[in-house]
Amino acid sequence: NQKTAYSGLVSRENPEQLIIALEPEAASIYCRKLRLHQMVDLGTQTTQNGFSPSDNVGSGMSQAKEHVRRNRQSRTFLVENVIGELWSELEEGDRYVVVDCGGGTVDLTVHQIRLPEGHLKELYKASGGPYGSIGIDYEFEKLLCKIFGQDFIDQFKIKRPAAWVDLMIAFESRKRAAAPDRTNPLNINLPFSFIDYYKKFRGHSVEHALRKSNVDFVKWSSQGMLRMSPDAMNSLFKPTIDHIIQHLTELFEKPEVSDIKFLFLVGGFAESPLLQQAVQNMLQGRSRIIIPHDVGLTILKGAVLFGLDPSVIKVRRSPLTYGVGVLNRFVEGKHPPEKLLVKDGTRWCTDVFDTFIAADQSVALGEMVKRSYTPAKPSQQVIVIHVYCSEKENVGFISEPGVRKCGTLRLDVSGTESTAARREIQTLMQFGDTEIRAMAVDVSTGRTVKASIDFLSH
Repeated sequence: NQKTAYSGLVSRENPEQLIIALEPEAASIYCRKLRLHQMVDLGTQTTQNGFSPSDNVGSGMSQAKEHVRRNRQSRTFLVENVIGELWSELEEGDRYVVVDCGGGTVDLTVHQIRLPEGHLKELYKASGGPYGSIGIDYEFEKLLCKIFGQDFIDQFKIKRPAAWVDLMIAFESRKRAAAPDRTNPLNINLPFSFIDYYKKFRGHSVEHALRKSNVDFVKWSSQGMLRMSPDAMNSLFKPTIDHIIQHLTELFEKPEVSDIKFLFLVGGFAESPLLQQAVQNMLQGRSRIIIPHDVGLTILKGAVLFGLDPSVIKVRRSPLTYGVGVLNRFVEGKHPPEKLLVKDGTRWCTDVFDTFIAADQSVALGEMVKRSYTPAKPSQQVIVIHVYCSEKENVGFISEPGVRKCGTLRLDVSGTESTAARREIQTLMQFGDTEIRAMAVDVSTGRTVKASIDFLSH
């Protein structure tokens, strides 16, 4: 909140004016509002979008986009305060998966319906993998290195960065044209500076390099383009799509992911007919695959809906274990000898991890964790407590491998001095929201203590 105040998004006095929306949740919230004219149902290939069941996946998406462009009915999502027609098919306890396929990562989340309000419970924490569409760009770069040499490509990126960006933009437009049933080749425009710099670098032409390379599915076009066969382009998608399908397969093997009614495919990469077909083949009809028409805007629209009603997500799962380091009384046989600290004749065990919340633990909206802290000296003005986190569920000590300092809890106790022999500051931390919040009160005086938790400086 401090950093957002500095950037001018919100004021220091009213940090709560900024609400953080989590991408998989935003996608899920928007999908629950979908009307039949706002989506493609890959499972049934119905005619609801203006295309026939015999149409392939790719043409279904392109016609759906044209339908939205003509009608722009999807704009009504903000003023409709009703549940979408698709949502009306869901009953208490039904489960669905949101697969958010972006440029960098693919995130999976499993939600369950809670009626009558239609609130959502997160059954499986959002899991991300670096399997976004940028992986296809890496494969294309590897192909260029194979044809023209790693040394040339490295130098070209350094010496002609603008031309490299132009080349990748040209590839991006052709990448979007890849489809399972495509038969005609894809032409990728090579910038003149690529052709010119290669001749200076190697002493022979780009055409010569293509003839000499072992890559027979990429040819040189007389118009100054790389001509790729559809199979060659599809092979660039394969490693990334294989990772996504493996990720999905592992997810569907988990007990909490049984009986999934719908799979919502969202994010820019979800437009790829190759990815759509791979997901269809993997599911084998176990779940209906739903793709919103303006799939790239799903998260943006969902975030707006979340801002209107942040309480729609009632239960989340913690992605990490959070806690603080504390001193406990040393117990022989239980605590390791190297953790022993003797202070004023009392034997203490140092670095003990006091768990606030465990990884994968279900946390209800507004759920609080309560702890009490005491200033070391009566004159102390500020208590600073370091917050630690780990991907492991059970953590004993803050010094264990995988445990890292991730934040700072700061309690400003100035102005709350009391005559009590021992001052107790009761701290409440809220973990069920999209951000962790802290509140504190001086028990002896009942006065509020200024509490802030900072995860941005670490």
